[in-house]
Amino acid sequence: MKAGRKQNLLTEKEAFIMNALWDKGPLFVREILALYPDPQPHFNTVATTVRILETKGYVSHEEIGPSHRFFATARKEDFREKTLASVIKNYFGNSYKNIVSALAEEEKISADDLREILEMIEKKQ
Repeated sequence: MKAGRKQNLLTEKEAFIMNALWDKGPLFVREILALYPDPQPHFNTVATTVRILETKGYVSHEEIGPSHRFFATARKEDFREKTLASVIKNYFGNSYKNIVSALAEEEKISADDLREILEMIEKKQ
């Protein structure tokens, strides 16, 4: 990512491509396209989104013959932290307790999971 550039949240299309690059390594646009489930977007749509990510400084490329192979320059951890913080701020009153409560209420997390999390917290203290 370019120095001094404020890191924004990714759109859904951008997140798909970034996850592909983080998980699979350098890829050509056609290889990214092959990772999409049906119905796949048009090649030009994916290529445009990759170029937008490159303009933002999150992706770069190397020339291989007449083609470009793209790779992530931004770290996944940076986006994970920023995205989680944004969701908690905007939807859970900036409270981590509220998000855990919502997960428990919606049965997305079990009592065993919560006990395991508590053990992890206690070990760190």
